[in-house]
Amino acid sequence: MDLSPRKTRAQRRQQLKAEETAPNPYPPPTATTSTTKSPQPVFYQAPNLASFTPQLMRPDKSSNDWAEQSPAEQALLEHKQDLLTEQAATLRASIPKDLLKPDSIRAIYSTLIFAREEAGTAVMIRQDGLILTCAHCVADTRQDFESENIKDKVFWLLESSERRVFRAKCIAWDPVRDLALLGIFWYSPRKRPVPSPTALSAFPPGAVQPDMPRAVYFNHVNLAESSPAVDAPLVCVGHPGAEDLETSRRGVKTGYDVLHVSTGAFRGIAEGQDAQDNEEIGALMHDCWTYWGHSGSPLLDRKTGKLVGLHSSWDDETGMRRGVAIEAINEFLKLCNIDLESLEDKMRRNL
Repeated sequence: MDLSPRKTRAQRRQQLKAEETAPNPYPPPTATTSTTKSPQPVFYQAPNLASFTPQLMRPDKSSNDWAEQSPAEQALLEHKQDLLTEQAATLRASIPKDLLKPDSIRAIYSTLIFAREEAGTAVMIRQDGLILTCAHCVADTRQDFESENIKDKVFWLLESSERRVFRAKCIAWDPVRDLALLGIFWYSPRKRPVPSPTALSAFPPGAVQPDMPRAVYFNHVNLAESSPAVDAPLVCVGHPGAEDLETSRRGVKTGYDVLHVSTGAFRGIAEGQDAQDNEEIGALMHDCWTYWGHSGSPLLDRKTGKLVGLHSSWDDETGMRRGVAIEAINEFLKLCNIDLESLEDKMRRNL
């Protein structure tokens, strides 16, 4: 399964032609609202998604919480975890000085990496455990989604700030918008927290924190309402693959850090392309540096630190990086009836 980045445009066209007549085995709920006249429905939504609350469970020493991983998978996860620790100082140094603000730092450290060979990136969008990534980072095709029983598959991810391990399941999948939601249901304790120059806590120093475990507050990013102006500066945080896929020899290592911060600019929405349709290639255009494995990486407005899109692919005809625009993300979440008011805000309102 080719997970990151997308296949070439010619390959995607051929793939889509074969799938266009296939029925959807997961009919969407009938009661949905949208700002568009005829919104493309989400292919798969977990039952009762609107009321979804992550059922977070800490590891139980009496049970084998790693039983679903093979020794090789666990070794890879631990290797990536160690790399995050070793490269923490380099990551901090690569963050532009104008982003050393609490909200922006929290947004950067909301990035998650898939603990698997194919790489892939994701971002936390709600601090109680709701994760956004590209659909093709979960399953490349509808056939894959069904044949691999993705709705019951466990995905292992690593938190970039405190090295926690997350186990998550897919709760919504939309191949047209190229978006997927994962919900965390298990997490490990912190491992060697990052000594950040700026507090990573969701609560500012001195704030009254609710009487509940600190561990449920995961770093998360706030979403923009619409795309920025063309040429607006962006920041991309992603997980480039370790293997050089641009050479004919196998096994050549790239030497890239496990998490990379790059800067660039928003180049608009591709002319003639619907921002809601990213199945063949992402409609958003940007020029931040990316590599194989960056799919699902958050694209942040450099001025506000807010999420304005996800990197998804690159145009092999022009070389332009492509992604999923915030308009598609917001529509996707609306169709899924996801409430993004943060737990922090709700609790502050009730204090």
